[in-house]
Order: sequence, then C-alpha cells, then structure tokens
Amino acid sequence: MNLKELATRLGLSPTTVSRALNGYPEVNEATRQRVMAAAKEHNYHPNTRAIRLATGRAMAVGHVIAITNQHEIVNPVFADFIAGAGETYSRNDYDMLLSVVPDDDEAQTYRNLKVKGNVDGVIVHGPRENDPRIALLREIGLPFVVHGRATGTTEPYSWLDVNNRRAFQRATEYLLDLGHVRVALVNGIETMDFAIRRRRGYLDALAARGVAADPSLMASGEMTEVVGFRAAQAMLALPAPPTGFVVSSMISAMGVRRAIETAGLKLGRDASIIIFDDELSYMRNGEDSPIFTAMRSSVREAGRMVAEMLLDRIANPDSGPVEKLLEAELVEGQSTGPAPAH
Repeated sequence: MNLKELATRLGLSPTTVSRALNGYPEVNEATRQRVMAAAKEHNYHPNTRAIRLATGRAMAVGHVIAITNQHEIVNPVFADFIAGAGETYSRNDYDMLLSVVPDDDEAQTYRNLKVKGNVDGVIVHGPRENDPRIALLREIGLPFVVHGRATGTTEPYSWLDVNNRRAFQRATEYLLDLGHVRVALVNGIETMDFAIRRRRGYLDALAARGVAADPSLMASGEMTEVVGFRAAQAMLALPAPPTGFVVSSMISAMGVRRAIETAGLKLGRDASIIIFDDELSYMRNGEDSPIFTAMRSSVREAGRMVAEMLLDRIANPDSGPVEKLLEAELVEGQSTGPAPAH
C-alpha cells in the first residue's frame, strides 16, 4: 500500500496523512492517532527517501564509540542498550549509524556528522567527569541525549541515568544490616561518571554507620571476570579480609565468586556479594531465583527511553533539556547471608 491509497481509505489528503505520520504539530492528536492506527493495520511504512527530501531530516541517529582507550563501553551492557534503542528507531522508521573511531578522532567525527547531515542527533555513551562532548555538541548544534550524567558539567543538557549513588548506598547498607563490617567495593573505572557516583554511595553508607573507609578494600577497573577475581583475591589475602563485597556488575561478580571459592570459602555463608544487575536479556541473574542479590535496572529499557527522548528532541528542537532519573530495585538472591561469627 502506498501513501495515496492509505489517504483514500482514511478520506484524508495525502499531505495530511504524511504530516500525521511525521509528527507535524499542526495535525491534531485525534487525526494523528487515527492515521497511525491505520498505517499499522495495513502495514504501511513511509518512503524514507521521500521523508528525507520533504523534511530535510536524515532519519538516522548516530552512536559514536571511541576504542583506543579501554573503558566500560566495551562490555555486554552496550549490546542490550543498543537493542532497546533499536526497537524505538524501528517503530519510528529511523536508522542507526554506528561509528567506531580512535579517541583522538571522536570530536571531529561529531563535527563531520553535523556538517554532512548524516544524522539528526546522537546518543552520548559512557559520560566522564567534565565530559567535553557535551559542550562540543551544544556548540555545533547537534541534538543529543546522554545515557548517564557527567559529574562537574554545569550547563543544562538532556540525560537519562539510574541513581547509581543511591543504588550503591542501599547495597552497602544491605550488607551492613546483615552484620558485615568489612565491606569491600569492586567498582568500574572511576573516571566514568557512574563509577564515581557508585563510590560516593558506598562511602555515604559507611560514614552513616560510623564505619571507617579502608582504601585496601576498594578497587576499580574494567568490569571483567579477571579484574574482579584479582581484586577480590588480593582483598581476601589481607590479615583482616572483607566478608562482604559490593560489585559493579554481574561479570565482575563472577570473578569475585571465583576468588571466594578458590580461597575455600562458601558464597552466602563465609562471604557475601551484592551486585548491580543491568538485567541483560542474554545473561540472566538466575532463572527461578536470582543467583546474586542485586540492585537491578534494565539497560534495555533505558535504551528504549533514551532513544524516545532523542527523537522527541529532534521533532521539537525548541524544547528545553529533559532529565530522567531511574531508581534501581533491590532483588534478594543466594549470594548474601549474615556475617560469619568469626
């Protein structure tokens, strides 16, 4: 079915149907909903090339990923985020342009995307402290939404983030409530905003209970099994080892669990682990019951929401910045128990 045939079925002009499908504000909401329902019923999809010519839009969203520096974006969480965002793009007839570039070329890549008109906007991944990309994107006028926040950045911008500080405060409190006093932190790379906030939450919980923070019980690095294993192994070899671990990802926690078992200890009895769980669609935290006690928030759902926020900014360029803060849910699993008597 083409546009003219759909318009005839609806008793509307092709121009009205086209404008309804493409979000023009002069079309009233009732008409828009009627047109969208008919398009779905008859499996009609607008001609993307025609939309580009008519609106001047690229009908594409950019994701620029820098690779020369190892950081948290190179982990399975990214794939789930992209899957969620992709669902939103598909529903709105948008394409995705993924650019993988050396770190030194990142700024120029954003400028090129703007000059060439390849995309209508971009999603910013892995924000860092005082992230320069935010000022750059504002300067060149390319619409953007940040997945996360950038500590130290004072200018307004649109973002969606999970409350990492509160999540790790609650996780640490959970172990303290179980009687654990020696509580360790196995964090992500602490130039990344989420890891900065998670450390603060951990320290907030200790301070509120009058527990002195011990630097030997804090580690940061890439969220991999090996890094988690090595960090926990070193801590368990201390004269006063930790009995509880707050860990930034399920992958890191697998390494922490391996270190616990290698030391001849039993998880949930001799040592406890609570993690941050992104609720990955292909790496579940158990089936009938969770393996790890976790602060849970779906990164796939975050991908859907960030993409919706960006498409809304593209459609309404004069709207102000939008901020959304999600709260993580505490899910009890098999990896935690009371602190051992000794």
